[in-house]
Amino acid sequence: MDVPVWLWIVFAVTVVVSLAVDLLAHRKAHVIGFKEAGLWSALWVGLALVFGAVVFVTLGTTAGTEYTTAWLLEKSLSVDNLFVFALIFAYFKVPREYQHRVLFFGVIGALVFRAVFLTLGVAVVNRFTFVLFLFAAVLFYSSYKILSGQEENFDPGKSFAVRLLRKVMPVQDHYSGTHFVVHEEGRRVATPLLAVVAAIEAADLIFAVDSVPAVLAVSDDLFIVYTSNAFAILGLRALYFLLAGLLDRFHYLSHGLAVILAFIAVKLILQAAHKMISTSIPEIPSPVSLAVIVVILAASVTLSMRRPPEGKEGADTSSAEK
Repeated sequence: MDVPVWLWIVFAVTVVVSLAVDLLAHRKAHVIGFKEAGLWSALWVGLALVFGAVVFVTLGTTAGTEYTTAWLLEKSLSVDNLFVFALIFAYFKVPREYQHRVLFFGVIGALVFRAVFLTLGVAVVNRFTFVLFLFAAVLFYSSYKILSGQEENFDPGKSFAVRLLRKVMPVQDHYSGTHFVVHEEGRRVATPLLAVVAAIEAADLIFAVDSVPAVLAVSDDLFIVYTSNAFAILGLRALYFLLAGLLDRFHYLSHGLAVILAFIAVKLILQAAHKMISTSIPEIPSPVSLAVIVVILAASVTLSMRRPPEGKEGADTSSAEK
């Protein structure tokens, strides 16, 4: 796809300015409430959709549909990240007023790592089409683990990044405000806040195993896959604070994500077969993929709300009566 340089520049400027505004708006540590999280979520979603409109106008309907599909897919898969964020914050007992700062730097790291992974992924897919079959196998396995309840438990304290950090420098037991590193007895010491950032980055590397193959099923154009990933990641912090405390209510969402991963795996297989075996083998068009993802997500959320998890229905009824 022939992407004009100015569009890359617009994207880069938008991301940098957005991060700067977000950092300035939250320069003072405070607890992010539901209303504030809702406003920021609306802002990030609106920004992603506006950029998508620019892609539609500039690069055409196909590119615009691929961008929207990839963004929605990444947004839905990122819900799993929210559960891990909650686990990490609970494990390290992170004060609520420091959580946004941690996620901010976690997002910056995720943007850098995804740029590397997606660049390599696009290069490999364009050169070796058979890799798509391997990607499909990864997604099928991930889908199976979710549906069978065999998802690997992520232990924040034992993650490679945290263990590496402890080898590089000592980590103190208590928090020192929003500082990541402090000087103690003439030496530099990491605070638990830096360990939390390391754990979040490690978690993102794990999720990239599913995320990168999935988005490459939608498009093999670096501009489409990276910009959609970036805008989905930018809104992750606000989404976390918006849904904090409500994640367990969407208990069917993980099943929906498993179905989406399986569907994307089928799309990858057909895509590879179309290129390697016969052009008569049909591919799944992006508009169809977009429609399927929307329907599955809507069904998962609706079913979760209509059938609360055990132990929640009575609590909800009591709350309603009060």
